[in-house]
Amino acid sequence: MCICLGPLKSGKTLLLRNLRGDLIDDAHYVVPTNGINLVTVKSADKHFDLVIREVGGSMVPIWKHHFDRVYKVIYVIDASNLCQISAGGVLLYSLLLEPKLQQARFALILTKMDQSYRQMRNEALLMLHLQRLKKEVRQEITVIEASGLTGQGVNELREWLFDPITLANASRPKL
Repeated sequence: MCICLGPLKSGKTLLLRNLRGDLIDDAHYVVPTNGINLVTVKSADKHFDLVIREVGGSMVPIWKHHFDRVYKVIYVIDASNLCQISAGGVLLYSLLLEPKLQQARFALILTKMDQSYRQMRNEALLMLHLQRLKKEVRQEITVIEASGLTGQGVNELREWLFDPITLANASRPKL
């Protein structure tokens, strides 16, 4: 299973709607998720479907109840919000330490890149201590810059989701 997590108002829902193929425009409005959304995403060749479970940012205390059989984690942080980067980093560290997610692959999505200045990506990665973190944890972390509004990074995220090696490993039973 694939799960999408991140702090409140980080852009998870809009990103997943864009990934699903919904028409997104400047007038599009998204209500913060209070609960769970299930989003079905098709592979680029339309041969495979993947269900992603989005758990709202207000549900942080119960995220751990959704970690069974998770092999991919999409973790979304609003890169235009310095306060959220700091708070989101703490949540990311707690996810990486979670025993049920030790075998999971992580996609760290720096979203709302269309609303931030170019140097913000580097600042976000520095604030998250990503280089050090990658050395200290066993999970693979892929960084993707994205925008749910413009669609930037959506194809890269789709490729990461439908990576054949990871999908094959996910279908094997864990010992």
